[in-house]
Amino acid sequence: MIHYKTKAEIELMRISNLLVSKTLAALAAIIRPGMSTWELDQVAEQFIRDNGATPSFKGYGNPAFPFACCMSVNDAVVHGFPTKTALKDGDIVSVDVGTYINGFHGDSAYTFALGEIAPEVKQLLRVTKDSLYKGIEKATQGNRTGDIAYAVQHYTEREHGYGVVRELVGHGVGRHLHEEPQVPNYGKRGTGAKLKEGMVIAIEPMINLGTKNVYHDKDGWTIRTEDGKPAAHYEHTVAIQKGAKADILSSFTEIEAAEKANVNLCSDY
Repeated sequence: MIHYKTKAEIELMRISNLLVSKTLAALAAIIRPGMSTWELDQVAEQFIRDNGATPSFKGYGNPAFPFACCMSVNDAVVHGFPTKTALKDGDIVSVDVGTYINGFHGDSAYTFALGEIAPEVKQLLRVTKDSLYKGIEKATQGNRTGDIAYAVQHYTEREHGYGVVRELVGHGVGRHLHEEPQVPNYGKRGTGAKLKEGMVIAIEPMINLGTKNVYHDKDGWTIRTEDGKPAAHYEHTVAIQKGAKADILSSFTEIEAAEKANVNLCSDY
């Protein structure tokens, strides 16, 4: 069942999602080689709780996810466990964060690049982030989830030859972290759930430099690329509006500003 939100509920969801954005920006300001993703997760959880919210991911699922954030490094696509391994120059880290406040969840993700990264990885990040906005352009009333999916797939897979993960998709967001409808990053135009005013969905391209194939790591959560090549992940939560473009409830503005200000991060992709 799809849960449609009132305008007042969407404003509450904006608070949840902007807190996710602020959390990601706080991490963007401090991430550097030598830090661990475990340290970053501790900072994120404290920041979320200091702002009156709880981490959506902690305790989620079966088995329960034991951390506040998903920290996916290099060939980890999503759902990566934070570890005490030191990050190094050339790593990319996809950070997925959820917050729960005022009865609603927020959900967004961003991929950070530490120091100098290979040109092909820079392009992967740029194309993946651009594909998110190409998907959002199709998130208008009357379109279908397949229109979003086609836009992402055509740009990343058909124009650039990247692998689009099939096993993982975007989703509705609201009082539950994952709601209907599913929002794949691959598919045909004119198919899938019809987009209507009041729907709130997370659009999240998960794009691999090489093969689309992935596997579960032994921790039961982390998803890795089958060929060991890097993957990128960007995500916004958006609300479908009547007769207008999608309302992006999360924001990359603060994240990108912190990314540019952090000399340890690559931001010129």
